[in-house]
Amino acid sequence: MSFISTEFIVFATIVVVVFFCTTQRLRWLLLLLSSYYFYAFWNPSYLLLIIFSTLVDYFVALGLSRSDVERRPRRRLLLALSVLANIGVLFVFKYANLFAQTTAEISAALGAPIQFQALDVLLPVGISFYTFQSMSYTFDVYRGRLRAERNLGIFATYVAFFPQLVAGPIERAANMLPQFRLERRFCHDRVVSGLRLVLWGAFKKIVVADRLAIYVNEVYGDLERHTGLSLIFATVFFAFQIYCDFSGYSDIAIGVARVLGFKLMENFRRPYLARSLGDFWRRWHISLSTWFRDYVYISLGGNRRGLRRQILNSLVVFAISGLWHGANWTFVIWGLYHGLLVALQTMLGAAWPKAGPNGLVSAVSRVLVTFMLVTFGWIFFRASSLWEIEYVLRHLFDFSQGVAGLTLPFAAGLLLPRAEFALSILLIAFIVATDVLDERVGLMAFLSRLSLAPRWTIYYVLTAGIYGSLFYSAAIQEFFYFQF
Repeated sequence: MSFISTEFIVFATIVVVVFFCTTQRLRWLLLLLSSYYFYAFWNPSYLLLIIFSTLVDYFVALGLSRSDVERRPRRRLLLALSVLANIGVLFVFKYANLFAQTTAEISAALGAPIQFQALDVLLPVGISFYTFQSMSYTFDVYRGRLRAERNLGIFATYVAFFPQLVAGPIERAANMLPQFRLERRFCHDRVVSGLRLVLWGAFKKIVVADRLAIYVNEVYGDLERHTGLSLIFATVFFAFQIYCDFSGYSDIAIGVARVLGFKLMENFRRPYLARSLGDFWRRWHISLSTWFRDYVYISLGGNRRGLRRQILNSLVVFAISGLWHGANWTFVIWGLYHGLLVALQTMLGAAWPKAGPNGLVSAVSRVLVTFMLVTFGWIFFRASSLWEIEYVLRHLFDFSQGVAGLTLPFAAGLLLPRAEFALSILLIAFIVATDVLDERVGLMAFLSRLSLAPRWTIYYVLTAGIYGSLFYSAAIQEFFYFQF
């Protein structure tokens, strides 16, 4: 059940109405059953996986709470059980075929070919998100930062909470578990605020991301027909497609949760206004970045063991982060690319160019350089094979075709290809402008302070854009991060 569907609108409306008509004692049960129904809408059998992760981490945490801190071997064994169970499920459904195929290719290159039988399994939607969320709870209990949750139902609701179940934010138990016990009443201002965020997220997804996806899919789906400018614009378009797609999902998730009275963490903070790669990763997919920082980077020693170890730790974390995104070595390359850039920034230290207090030009320059470096990295992320990466890199600056064919990927649109292309550029400029406004004064706060007429005019324009885009393309693009 996609957020962008009539089924979800009906489902969410019913859940909200029943939630506020239900006593506090039964609300967690309503949310748990609703969340399981929401997830089962894709494939009911995959409910067993999320229940498995829930039960393992629930009982592991109880075991940790009953174990003295001094009994480290037993505590480490319990923690290992949680990690192996969750990572094991991920490996079987997501990575087994990749590693089997890679082993077969290496053995063939060494002259000892082996055969492997690929697993014919469908990747469960959201599995990378809820396994990491469940594991973070176990880590926090192990480290003594959190007491084990005794109520299995409330813990299960935390793992499966439907607004952020499929693509995050990856929430921490310390933030979410107490919220399931809070008494909530219907609040008009909070509901309006949540719906406003839902509307903005839907606009970014349907109007901007899905339109840009038409161009990106056409170019990257048939690379040999394109060189130079087409590849450059497709890559830039993808940068904004994935941003509007994923941040749009996060906005909808946070907005729906807010309507119910729950506060989810911020997942995106105007990432393309970042002035360095480190700054970018403090703004992009914040829930995942902080997860790897807290549970992997710090566990490896962080920056406490010298510069060389700090750089190695960063490379390891970024490589794992890349692999988290998908069972393809292209994602690992993407992760290592960012790891190397962050390592370079770390090594340069004070020599890394900084904007002065009044250095507007310098600040803009750093934003542009960071954006170009990040966008170049999206080539590795979007390409589906090493051959595609090699082709794009060889032809990226091949301008022999000139501007011929630059707008052709929009040939199937309702408007002329040039008009479609120009509209896409305007939409990107609009997103950049709203991010700048959000950085300065806060976009949602700005909307709430407007008088009634201009505020509702904006709502109607955004809604008209959404309905116009739905008419433009009846086949809505699935959220990009659903594949992870």
